[in-house]
Amino acid sequence: MPRADVRAHAHNERHRVHSELHLVEEAVRHGLEPLDVEEPGPEWKPVHHHDAEVGLEKSRRTKSVKHWKTKEWKRRKANRRLRALAWDRLADAG
Repeated sequence: MPRADVRAHAHNERHRVHSELHLVEEAVRHGLEPLDVEEPGPEWKPVHHHDAEVGLEKSRRTKSVKHWKTKEWKRRKANRRLRALAWDRLADAG
């Protein structure tokens, strides 16, 4: 299934659940007991939710960048350390 079709299907499913929840809320507001109402649940999930192998393969394909391995992170960490040392020196001097 192409990605656009999967996204459209997911959008339609979210819309259906939201609409049914609105109907449930209206029914409860008009006097129906909350325990008597059936809550809508998802009737469709993407393939990777059904097939563990597909999910594993998709997770291997995504190469997420480890933020603590970037130069910006290291520089920011060093700046924070220097700032903390400066505050410590001020506290000791005062």
